[in-house]
Amino acid sequence: MDSDKTAKLSFEAALTKLETIVDSMEQGEVPLAELLAKYEEGSKLLKVCEGRLKDAELKIAKLKKSKDGAAFEPFESSRAE
Repeated sequence: MDSDKTAKLSFEAALTKLETIVDSMEQGEVPLAELLAKYEEGSKLLKVCEGRLKDAELKIAKLKKSKDGAAFEPFESSRAE
């Protein structure tokens, strides 16, 4: 699977594809060359899932801070440095 397409997958889609890869690898009937390709694809999908989860954690933390009245946003200057 193309890296761009992998990066655009939703968490659920990436997790489903990852689970399918793991299942096929666990059956032990995959040729070595295909096994390596599946492992590489699985690694990319795992990174996508981890990234989506991290984004969700950060958003939840931000919402919680906002709810508690302590919302701080980084200052972004529009001037060129």
